[in-house]
Amino acid sequence: MQKGPPLSTGHRIRRHSLRTLLFGVVAVLMLAPSTVAHADPSLADIESQLDKSNKDLEAAAEKWNGVNIDLQAAQTKANDLQNKLKPLEDGVALANANVEQIAIAAFKTSGNLRNLSIVLNAQSSGSMVDQLSMLQQISHQQQRNIDYLKSARSKYDDEKKQLDVTLASLTSQKTEIETQRKKIEGDVKKLEDLQKKAKNAGSTKVTSAGTTNAKAPVVDDATRQKVVNFAYAQLGKPYKWGSGGPNSWDCSGLTMGAWGAAGVGLPHNAAQQWSKVAHISSSQLLPGDLVFYNGLGHVGIYTKPDVIVHAPHTGDVVKEAPIGVDSIYGYGRPKV
Repeated sequence: MQKGPPLSTGHRIRRHSLRTLLFGVVAVLMLAPSTVAHADPSLADIESQLDKSNKDLEAAAEKWNGVNIDLQAAQTKANDLQNKLKPLEDGVALANANVEQIAIAAFKTSGNLRNLSIVLNAQSSGSMVDQLSMLQQISHQQQRNIDYLKSARSKYDDEKKQLDVTLASLTSQKTEIETQRKKIEGDVKKLEDLQKKAKNAGSTKVTSAGTTNAKAPVVDDATRQKVVNFAYAQLGKPYKWGSGGPNSWDCSGLTMGAWGAAGVGLPHNAAQQWSKVAHISSSQLLPGDLVFYNGLGHVGIYTKPDVIVHAPHTGDVVKEAPIGVDSIYGYGRPKV
């Protein structure tokens, strides 16, 4: 290839300067992203993330509550099975003892020689028949006890298999719950840090709208009055996931506690509460009825027109709030 004319000194200096400038620009561009990409999020971004984190965490807490309910039910079933197994074990032991005694008796009185001895030593034909009949009864009794033993053993084995399956399921659920607990605790810590950041940035949305100094309205129904009075007595108490009182509450814990004060049992889980209540329309709402939100991820207590009392989320407290505080899923009435 033919080479071009040699560069003059001026050209060489300008090329060197340009090369130096380009290296400098590249260096600046390599360093610049570290400051631009890690810029602090805006207040709007923080508040949006805070709102999403609150809903995600509350949904996880409600799932936690549901697993706990299932776990308690499984444990009760396991205890019931164990109580059934005890008499079976006693029956097997008794059958073993009976068979052993019968076997000894049968050995002493069985065999052709023994039967011949009975015949030879019998005082009369009547006594011989009686003794042979006794041998036959012993044989039948032996068979009945053996059959009982087999039946009891079979039932015991079936019950034991069911218990083993239940206990294996319990163990698996316990492991899942512990994993969920650690994740939720980590999420709570992140949420608390996010709330501090939002507050420091001047956010007015760190806690949800509502009031904690309201008085319970008067209700024209004794049962519902108890529900409403209980709800208002909890105003200002902190939200804590998985808590059913008396010093802190999560959303379904509060509704469970309020209706429990009126003698009506509800599970500690919004979705399971929904499955227990009668579904009504907004026009049918009465004080004490439940309002469900966010795809059954949250629940509150209707207390008066357009108002609920609820335990909102981590970092907040039990308070009155507008009924439209979040996306409504439906309305429910516990069965008295």
